[in-house]
Amino acid sequence: MKAGIVVFPGINRERDMAIALHASTGRAPAMLWHKDADLTGLDLVVIPGGFSYGDYLRCGAMAAQSPAMAAIRAHVARGGYLLGVCNGFQILTEAGLLPGALLRNAGLRFLSMDCHLRVERADTAFTNRYRAGEVFRAPMAHGDGNYFADDATLDRLEGENLVALRYATAEGAVTPDANFNGAARNIAGILSPSLRVMGLMPHPEDLVDPLMGGTDGKPLFDALAALEVA
Repeated sequence: MKAGIVVFPGINRERDMAIALHASTGRAPAMLWHKDADLTGLDLVVIPGGFSYGDYLRCGAMAAQSPAMAAIRAHVARGGYLLGVCNGFQILTEAGLLPGALLRNAGLRFLSMDCHLRVERADTAFTNRYRAGEVFRAPMAHGDGNYFADDATLDRLEGENLVALRYATAEGAVTPDANFNGAARNIAGILSPSLRVMGLMPHPEDLVDPLMGGTDGKPLFDALAALEVA
């Protein structure tokens, strides 16, 4: 599996993402400056977290207008996979590659803490090394992680089984107290209808080695390492 990480000005999680991908795939991912936009030969493209363009206007809004997005859309159209984490998720919603928006956290404070995620479906290229209903830990680091969509969109996501992850307690209960940023229906991650695009707010790449404090996030990258793009 060949992966590439797209780096925009202000993105700062690309090295964490590279470490996670390398640990699972055994090969270093390509680091792609957003102006280069050559995604030829890649199976997976990742947009990592950070503060692209300083989060001016709205988080991800400026990056979503980059010429690189045309290449990213073409990558998905030809069957490639796309993962957006934190600011990457924000960019994907701003670009229309995933529905909804990421708003200011409900408490209007930046959150830097661990959360627990419940796996809502385990039959995707991103989640198949987990079990449905399994709970894993992941760090949060965002000020605008409050997932929002209108009721019709939320109902469609639920009806089409496109909610990948929800904020939950360590025991797997989906409760308001486990929903630190106020996301609609405790949604932490969603999928595109093709199941080839996934966005999530927490950072599984920061828990892939015991030296990081745990390996809860590693199954996601192990799943991606086994990708076979048609």
